[in-house]
Amino acid sequence: MRIVASAVLFLALLPGALAQPPNSDCANAALLCAQQPIAGNNTGATGVLPGFCPSTDLLLWYTFTTNSVGGVVNVEISGINCPVVAGMDDELSVVVLAGNGSCTPASFTAVSACTQSGSLFSSTTQALTPNTQYWVVVAGAMGGGATITAQCGFNITLSGPGMNIVGVDFDAGPDVEIPEGGATQLHVTGGTTYAWSPTSGLSGNSIPDPIANPASTTAYEVTTVINGCTYVDTVIVDIIRLIDPPNTFTPNGDGINDVWDVPGIVDYPGSEVLIYDRWGQRVFSSNGYREPWDGTNKGRPLSEGTYYYYIQLNELEGRSAPYSGFISIVR
Repeated sequence: MRIVASAVLFLALLPGALAQPPNSDCANAALLCAQQPIAGNNTGATGVLPGFCPSTDLLLWYTFTTNSVGGVVNVEISGINCPVVAGMDDELSVVVLAGNGSCTPASFTAVSACTQSGSLFSSTTQALTPNTQYWVVVAGAMGGGATITAQCGFNITLSGPGMNIVGVDFDAGPDVEIPEGGATQLHVTGGTTYAWSPTSGLSGNSIPDPIANPASTTAYEVTTVINGCTYVDTVIVDIIRLIDPPNTFTPNGDGINDVWDVPGIVDYPGSEVLIYDRWGQRVFSSNGYREPWDGTNKGRPLSEGTYYYYIQLNELEGRSAPYSGFISIVR
């Protein structure tokens, strides 16, 4: 049974026995995007491209376009998975080619050395020209006494200075901090069309520079398409509290927590502080809050209970959203 199974597997691996991969020729080269691995398998592929890698055939073609600065590109082949068949090699080769787009063999020149292995390996190109299309050929090997060309599954990934897009040709901008209730304008550079997510707190989800006014710290993702590839970058809008009003104090004359101290408010000398009782009557007001509230109204101690505060900081750069909430007097 083991011999029969091997024979069936061998027949299945013969070129043409299985469906030919769509990217078996240059004209149908599969698109590679920066740092986005894709799976491949040269089983059933056809074709030979002499002069670049020795003893290789069953080619798969890929293509990519360099970024706006150019530079070296790294091609990584990982996850090589070759069936165990007597006489079959277990190695793949990779080479990067420059060309004029005609796909004729004579139009290609190698811009990397041919690299070959049966385990994870990579090949690095020479410095490539910016905004230029190149091709990658992955092929099965037949050497070292093998009689059958390797037909294997694998993953291919591109990276490197000449390939990286996020932070080079597409950037969501630096992370920002804004006060609670505040807003900031985001600025994307590069890209074509834009799609923001989540959309909550944004003035628009398909523009490069929406106004962000989130209720809490939010990581906004923006997606674009460059040279047929989809890229995502993230900007974090961090909400910070400029002041942190406590929700209780004990004005009982023991010298401990006798006044309503508001941490951080001293940094805003133009702040306006208003406090109301449960019936909406104002019991305290202050511009600048130089003297913390001691729980009195016109010098008379107020009863225990819950009161409502409203604080407007009035910063030099403009009015921020007010702070409001409840405070309890405990005697």
